[in-house]
Amino acid sequence: MAISHEQGNMWRHPSADFSVSKIRYYSRHKGEVNCCAFSPDCHVLLTCCDDARLYLWSATSAKHLATFSGHSGPVKSCVFSSDGQLFASASHDRTVRIWSRSSTECTHILTAHSGSVETVSFSPDGQRLVSGGWDNRVLIWRVQSGEMLEDLRGHTAAVQSSAFSSDSQSVATGSWDRTVRVWKLLEEKEAVTLQGHLGNVACLCFSVRGTLASGSWDGTVRVWSPMHHACLFVLGGCERVWVRSLAFSRDGLVLASIAEGDMVRIWDVTSGVCLKRLQGHKDSAYGCVFTPDGKLLTSGSEQLDVEEERSESLNTEQNRTVKSDHEDGQDIVTNGE
Repeated sequence: MAISHEQGNMWRHPSADFSVSKIRYYSRHKGEVNCCAFSPDCHVLLTCCDDARLYLWSATSAKHLATFSGHSGPVKSCVFSSDGQLFASASHDRTVRIWSRSSTECTHILTAHSGSVETVSFSPDGQRLVSGGWDNRVLIWRVQSGEMLEDLRGHTAAVQSSAFSSDSQSVATGSWDRTVRVWKLLEEKEAVTLQGHLGNVACLCFSVRGTLASGSWDGTVRVWSPMHHACLFVLGGCERVWVRSLAFSRDGLVLASIAEGDMVRIWDVTSGVCLKRLQGHKDSAYGCVFTPDGKLLTSGSEQLDVEEERSESLNTEQNRTVKSDHEDGQDIVTNGE
């Protein structure tokens, strides 16, 4: 999806040029796709799945590049480091793994959790990693050595989501106890607790502007100002559906969300208005992510059966479409620049 901020001297809202230029369905996954992440250079897409594997794909050609095995249970979360040289995965097998993209080797296996690990996130400075899971704990790790730095406790139920602030100084965690906690790292300050959700907090993301978005099983997305401990907007809530994934655009003005169902919603963060409803999946969508350059939005689905590939053509502002070479299947929907 292309996002245009300016044309000539006239400012345009980032959502003005959102359009579906070409949809391609493809897959080698053998289970539900739980998470997807782009490399910082936007060249590679990483996905993880209930089949206990991780997959690397070319984001430009959609060709399968590599499959990573090692986990013994479903892989619930995956993320690239800020330099793109490492990626991390969290699994139902109670471990976090750090992988080298260049050597395709697992560099560290982190084993302190006593239950399924549901979330993992790198700090933007690449120095630390956060993980959380069914043991109610939030663990901070040193990336280079695999050493555990902090064991943050306070949640009273499973930790399902996490996100670092853009300055790497704070981390937010969302839990089945229906709260969001914002922790100041390496400081002995009590975590800020954000309350309001009526269901488990399933996903979190920070914008570059410092706002924090949280999605819940209560069917709502809440946009917070952590500094002021305040909720700015409550988005959605008309339908009792599980909000599965959130992603801010590069400038923080637009938020994408996926709830239980086949639709991706695009929100104006300044007004709380739903600007677009995008459909393409044939079954429930699970995860969404913007490319770092802000021009592409990708979402993953549970759809596994293979049928004739279909595509839809609409013009973007550059009047170009992405053409994919991939052989088969369905699971990742790529909306091209």
